[in-house]
Amino acid sequence: MEWIQENINWIFSGIGVSAILGIIGLFTKNHKGKEQMINSGNNSTNIQSGKDVNITLGGKNDGQEK
Repeated sequence: MEWIQENINWIFSGIGVSAILGIIGLFTKNHKGKEQMINSGNNSTNIQSGKDVNITLGGKNDGQEK
């Protein structure tokens, strides 16, 4: 407790706050990556992607020019 009183200016300066937040971040960091989950019913078609999905039906380009 005495150390905190002697170093109160350093603790609440930019360097001290950064160090404290960095230490807290190490212990509270979420180690899970991006996770996707999909629920579907019977006889359903589901498409899930982390990016864009382009679907072409019957070989047509649906009026879009490339």
